[in-house]
Amino acid sequence: MRHGVKPVGQPRATTARAATRHGLDERLEPRIERTAAVGQAARDSLAFLRGFLQHPDQVGSVIPSSSFLESRLVRCAGLHTARCVVELGPGTGGTTRAFLRALPATAQLMTIELSPTFHARISAGIRDPRLITQLGSAEQIGEFLAARRLPAPDAVLSGIPFSTMPTEVADRVAAAVAHVLAPGGRFVAYQVRAHVARYASPYLGDPVQQWEWLNIPPVRVFTWQRLPLDPTV
Repeated sequence: MRHGVKPVGQPRATTARAATRHGLDERLEPRIERTAAVGQAARDSLAFLRGFLQHPDQVGSVIPSSSFLESRLVRCAGLHTARCVVELGPGTGGTTRAFLRALPATAQLMTIELSPTFHARISAGIRDPRLITQLGSAEQIGEFLAARRLPAPDAVLSGIPFSTMPTEVADRVAAAVAHVLAPGGRFVAYQVRAHVARYASPYLGDPVQQWEWLNIPPVRVFTWQRLPLDPTV
């Protein structure tokens, strides 16, 4: 700088261009986020289809759940106030992400997935300190909770197809879920067919049944609630 010459401020044109770029970035950001979400959904759909083709007896549908179904599951399970939740058969993790968005910051969500491919996908793709991923069978829900020192769950949500399970396996899963639920806890199962009621109702009583038509395919949503402890006993 020459002695006696005042420093000149940033030219107005440069400032204007910077402001324009800043405004453009702000407008583009939501579009980028939407594009990323669409890309994630497409990848999930493809992975879901592959899983169905490889193991049609373990995957309940050929495509992931819709946002409408996810919202209904969140409401039925009461996730906004839950402390401990278990998801059986999370698939590619679409429902898992929806559940994490709804859960309190101090809650814990454990997923139990039988498919090593889906389990690895969720473990690598979802980074959330509240999430615990477990590879194994839903029959072992009690063992997995004890191993992780988790409390009795306030909700268990299941998308695994009870209609294609061997009868003895389906009965063991239903019995295990009923056994681990906290008093007042809810078991929410979303299914194309109604077979799950045959197995869960002997342990938990009659469910509330709803249809979610804004899903492909439309599914039944069954909700059971374990009786709360009687304070007079």
